[in-house]
Amino acid sequence: MDPDPDPSRFRDLMLDAEPGFEEVLRCVFDIQAHEARLYLVLLDAPDSTVAELAERVDRDRSNVNRGLSTLREKGLADRQRRLLDSGGHVYQYRATPPEEARELMHETLDEWAAYVHERIEEFPAA
Repeated sequence: MDPDPDPSRFRDLMLDAEPGFEEVLRCVFDIQAHEARLYLVLLDAPDSTVAELAERVDRDRSNVNRGLSTLREKGLADRQRRLLDSGGHVYQYRATPPEEARELMHETLDEWAAYVHERIEEFPAA
């Protein structure tokens, strides 16, 4: 997590009385809606290629590639190279299992909470 997090990214989450999983995922990992959707699609379709994912999420391949790069950077996806019988290779992508993603979310929120507690301690004494 960024050592100096932007508290505004948590504001909407705190104001929503009952945020759903996707909203929490977006907020904690600071990802876009289409990237959260891509993660959820990967959960249902492990070992998908960029072309397969692009079709499933109805986005062009370059957008899917960027989304996958973001998910990989955040620890929410990985890729494996598969050799093709005809020669060459293709990358297949898999979502980080929900249990691991939950743990990452807890760690990120704990770091953010520690950051906020430090800011609170900086308030001047009355």
